[in-house]
Order: sequence, then C-alpha cells, then structure tokens
Amino acid sequence: MASYSRFEQARINQLLSAYSPHESPRLSLDFGDYLSLIWRLDHCAEKPKRASYYRACLSALAQALEIQDSTLHKLVKTTEPGTIYTQITNLPYRSGSRLLDAQDRKAAIAKLVQIRDSICVLGASQKNWQVSYPGAGIMDVDLRERVFAVLFTAFQGQFSSFARLLLVSDIVLASLLIGYDVVQDISLHDLVIRFGYPDPESERAQSEYDTDDISRRISS
Repeated sequence: MASYSRFEQARINQLLSAYSPHESPRLSLDFGDYLSLIWRLDHCAEKPKRASYYRACLSALAQALEIQDSTLHKLVKTTEPGTIYTQITNLPYRSGSRLLDAQDRKAAIAKLVQIRDSICVLGASQKNWQVSYPGAGIMDVDLRERVFAVLFTAFQGQFSSFARLLLVSDIVLASLLIGYDVVQDISLHDLVIRFGYPDPESERAQSEYDTDDISRRISS
C-alpha cells in the first residue's frame, strides 16, 4: 500500500468532515472543500436551516476562490438540495461554449462525481459507527467479531487508499467544471473576516446549524 503524508490524511479528513460549527475546518479551504460543501448541502433536503448554513459557507468560499460568477456556483444557488450533485453532470451543456466535446466532458464529470459521492457516503456512514456499528447486537460472538474486523480493520485500511482519490479527482473536476485550475486556497479566519463565512464560534452559526435537529426532537 502506498504511503501518504499526514498533511494528505488531514486534507482527506477535512474533505469528509461535516463542516459544522462543531467540526470546523482546520486547514485552508480550496475548491475541494467547495465540492464537499455542495455534497453536504445536497443532503439537507429536510433540514432548511442547515441548508441555509451551508449555502452561506458556499457563497463565501465561492467569492474567495473567485468562482462566484461560474456556471457551477449559479447552479448551486438556484437548485434545491437533493439534486445538485445529479445536475452537475449537465454543466458542459450550460456553458454555451465548447459544445463539440460536451458529451465526453459530461461522461467524465459523471464518473468523477460518482466516485466522489461514494467516498463521501462511506466517510459519513463510518462516523455513525462511533456509537454502535452494524451488527453490534449479533449474538454469535465469532460472527460479531468477524463483522467488526471487516468494518474496522479491513475497511479502515482500504478506505484510506480509496479516499485519497479525492485529492486528485478534485483537481480534474476543477478543470472540467470551472474551465481552469483553481489553485488558490484561503484560511477559515480570512473567510470569516473578509467574506462573511459563518463564524463557527458564534452562537448564531451554532444555533442555525442545530435548529433542525432540535425541532425534530421536539416534534418526535
């Protein structure tokens, strides 16, 4: 298995994080973080307050990366959560230029977005095992331990290599979706101060992020 640096692992962990006020980014944010924030927004169809939080994050980061006028960001601003990742593949036809190879670019985007989605789904589901892992209640001790070994020992090793695809696929997606390499990054501090990114330490940001969960507990 190829080795990789602590920085690469830290980048992967951030790209798979919740980007919540309780799990704010520690490294500078770049286009990969923008794509991860889209994924988080796309999974907020039933959480309007949380969706509003992620939209504010995306708006600030788009301005910092100078992609606020791109077709991609316009799609993010006008599309309801739950369908954004699906519609990203159609962007080659919305640009109004380079239609000659639009079908091929669409196919490439679709595959890369599918891979990215799979990595994010696995990364998110893995965090749910911190409380109780699938199969934890199996009575057969030997079988339960084998399930544990697959999900934690085997999964951990293989997933780390699989998730590393994020680091290279995001570079290619930047070229396909924006039309050039988005090489700059920006610290969370500068995002908050200069571009209005939700301050994770503010009570307002924390309240907005948690409101949907509180409402659900009350209604249930």
